[in-house]
Amino acid sequence: MSSVKELVESNSLKSVPSNYVCIKNPEDSIFYETENIPTINFSQLTSSNPNERSKAIQQLGEACRDWGFFLLINHSVSETLMEKVLRACQSFFDLTEKEKREYLGRELFDPIRYGTSFNVTVDKTLLWRDYLKCHVHPHFNAPSKPPGFSETLEEYITKDRELVEELLKGISLSLGLEENYIHKKMNADLGSQLLVINCYPPCPKPELVMGLPAHTDHGLLTLLMQNELEGLQIQHSGKWIPVHPLPNSFLVNTGDHLEILTNGKYKSLVHRAVANTKGTRISVGTAHGPPLDHVVEPLPELVRDDNPPSYQAIKYRDYMKLQQNHELNGKSCLDRIRI
Repeated sequence: MSSVKELVESNSLKSVPSNYVCIKNPEDSIFYETENIPTINFSQLTSSNPNERSKAIQQLGEACRDWGFFLLINHSVSETLMEKVLRACQSFFDLTEKEKREYLGRELFDPIRYGTSFNVTVDKTLLWRDYLKCHVHPHFNAPSKPPGFSETLEEYITKDRELVEELLKGISLSLGLEENYIHKKMNADLGSQLLVINCYPPCPKPELVMGLPAHTDHGLLTLLMQNELEGLQIQHSGKWIPVHPLPNSFLVNTGDHLEILTNGKYKSLVHRAVANTKGTRISVGTAHGPPLDHVVEPLPELVRDDNPPSYQAIKYRDYMKLQQNHELNGKSCLDRIRI
C-alpha cells in the first residue's frame, strides 16, 4: 500500500484515484463560521486566586458539557517547543518510504506504527492521510529517525501530560468531585498516552476525499496542535464548524471515555479532518486514557435511580480494538456499548 505522500509526489497524479473518492451527504458541505468556540485560559485554571480559578473551572465544565471542545491558551508549553515538534514531525514524513516502512505496524498495540488511511483492511474508501502512532506512556516509544526526533517528542509528551493532569483536576471539580478524583480513578500515573501524528498532503480535488471522516476519539481528552494549515472541523448542534486555532494554542476535545465516566453529562466530540490544495497539513494529537487493562464505567457518584448507567463497563484495550476493527463513523463505536 503506497502512502498518500508517495502518491502525491509521483509525477503520475493528475486526478484523485477512485479508491480515495468518498461519497458525501449534501449537508456535509454546509459550514457555519459564526459560532464562538469556547476558549479556556490555562493560567486562570491554575491560578492561586480562588475566584479566578473557580470561574475558569465553571467555563471548562460548560465547554465539556455544551461543546466537548475548547481552545487552550496561556498554557505552559513554549511556542519554541511546539514549533520544534511540528518541524520534527515534518522531517519524519520527509524520510524515504524505505526508512518509514521500517516502522510499519501490523498490530493495534505495536509500540510504533506507521501507516496510511485508518485501517486498510476495513476501509471501504481510503483516507487522504498518512500517520505515525506511538504509544508514549507508560513506556516511551518513538522512531530513532530522523536524528533528534525521539528526544524532541519525549520532551513534548511530558509537558503535554502535565497539561492534561491539570485539565482533569478542573473537570473533576466542575463535576462536584475532589480535584484528583478522575486522575486516581483512572490510575492516570500509569495511564495510556497515544501520540498520533497525521500528515495530510495537498490534494488536487480536496472536495472528493476525506482526511479523517466524522468520528469521536477514545480516551478522556485529546490535545491537538497543528501547523499553519487548517483542516479540523467539529460538529456542534448538528452543524459543521471549521476551527481557526489561535496562535500557540492547543485544540482540546473530550473523548468517549469521559462521556462514559460522566454517564453522558459530558459528551465526546464528533469531528473530522478535510484535505486542501495549498500544502501539507501536519497535526500532532495525544489521546490520554487509563491503563490499557483498566475497566471504565460510569462513576458511581454520577449515577442515580433517575439517571441509571447508560454505558456498559468495558476494558480500555477492548474499546480501542472495537474502534479499530470498524470503519470510523460518528459515534458508532460508543453506540455499541450503550445500554
